[in-house]
Amino acid sequence: QVQLVDTGGGLVQAGGSLRLSCAASGRTFSGFSMGWFRQAPGKEREFVAAITWNGGRTNYRDSVKGRFTISRDNIKRTVYLQMNNLKPEDTAVYYCAAGRSIAPMTANYWGQGTHVTVSS
Repeated sequence: QVQLVDTGGGLVQAGGSLRLSCAASGRTFSGFSMGWFRQAPGKEREFVAAITWNGGRTNYRDSVKGRFTISRDNIKRTVYLQMNNLKPEDTAVYYCAAGRSIAPMTANYWGQGTHVTVSS
């Protein structure tokens, strides 16, 4: 089992930045690929970004490329999502995930979600 706790969401104006964090506990963190998904009201959950166990490779959905950066610290057992130049369409609940592969990512464990609201 892996327990994930997402933090860092909030309300920000368009063009602003937020940094999401996901702290992991339980099984070996470094053995998992880590990622972020999001779900907007009335829409299905969608993939946002993922990173391999050693941080060597990343994958992003096209709409966030160049604006979002995923990273991880295996000593702190934490994965981050730096979100810059936020747009209203980025508004969603963001979920951290642990799993296998990154393209596509197969999620086995989920965080509780953190709300991100971007105002225009």
